[in-house]
Amino acid sequence: MTNARWASSVSDAADIADAVAQTVSDIRRQLGGDQCDVVIAFASPHHAAHYQSIPAFVQEGLGGQFFGCSGGGVIGGGREVEARPGFSLSAAVLPRVKVLPFHLTDADLAALGARAERWEERLGVEAAEDPQFVLLPDPFSCDVEHLLSMLDQIYPCSPKIGGLASGARKAGGNALWAGGAMHSEGVVGLALVGDLVIDTLVAQGCRPVGEPMFVTRCHDNRIYELDGRPPLDVLRELYERCDEDDRLLMQHSLFLGLVMAPSRQNYGRGDFLVRNIFGIDAESGALAIGAAVKENEVVQFHLRDVITSAEDLSELLQRYRLDHDGAEPQGSLLFSCLGRGKGFYGRADHDTDAFRAFLGQVPLGGFFCNGEIGAVHGTTFLHGYTSSFGLFRQKGR
Repeated sequence: MTNARWASSVSDAADIADAVAQTVSDIRRQLGGDQCDVVIAFASPHHAAHYQSIPAFVQEGLGGQFFGCSGGGVIGGGREVEARPGFSLSAAVLPRVKVLPFHLTDADLAALGARAERWEERLGVEAAEDPQFVLLPDPFSCDVEHLLSMLDQIYPCSPKIGGLASGARKAGGNALWAGGAMHSEGVVGLALVGDLVIDTLVAQGCRPVGEPMFVTRCHDNRIYELDGRPPLDVLRELYERCDEDDRLLMQHSLFLGLVMAPSRQNYGRGDFLVRNIFGIDAESGALAIGAAVKENEVVQFHLRDVITSAEDLSELLQRYRLDHDGAEPQGSLLFSCLGRGKGFYGRADHDTDAFRAFLGQVPLGGFFCNGEIGAVHGTTFLHGYTSSFGLFRQKGR
């Protein structure tokens, strides 16, 4: 076989032995019984008592490098399993690809510093080899933004995709698997090297409202002036101009978008990095957001709702299909926010159904995350409320 092949399966069996048996059997059927090169697993907290033994159970049936984490909900085989036992497996036969799992703690990140040679030695791959990264950090114990900044610095041309492990309510409760070993802190990752490319898509699910503005006075993540005016005055004016539906959204679903393509004259979906608004300081009048800003940076307020989120995802997937002349990837992973899914859309399988509507029966696995990792205009960020896709294809396809 010269072509890469992917498979995906999911089980909602309450017993982990049954869940593993079902998904392993399904994967073997899809791949014709061939030995896998990589197996990616996601397990709901209902199976927490068996986190330690899951890698051995799966590898006995499929082999390959084992990788994955716990998730508050799991995705696989065209289904999204939420609020009940769930176990997802994705597996691939990857000729001419090296699969390099790794685990890093925050202590490791501090020791590696910004020395490229240290990172390349620790991960076993040089930047010149064009590695493709999948990352699964623990939200309680990993400085994710520092990790992403360092990886972008050391491996600037390499895509990074992933999500923060979920399902646990306190430190030490999540499972991170890499190479068959289980960890409860830091980050596990895969570096994939060779005849493979990961295309990354980030559906932020927001639409701009009002007009783009310059940040005219700020410090760190606090904005004191927008176009020379206090942010509260700008928001009051925006509120008065909005219709009743948008006024309601402004009370609980208002965000700020930072323009990531400042050279453009007009901005639309995909041109902004959308960040949370923490509030307005009553004393100083400063607008606090979830990112550092600079003077003269262009920003615009955004709103998030079900219709916008669905339209954003459809537009993103349609654009991908058109850009690739209808060619389908061979496999995909979806890292979706815990705030999406059935609770947001009112029905299960929304994002999975949208994916299949535009890209067909491509094997799709994944989980619901505590934060999603993906690039906006070439820089990798940690997001919230998004669906981040990693689409796997062979080079030249």
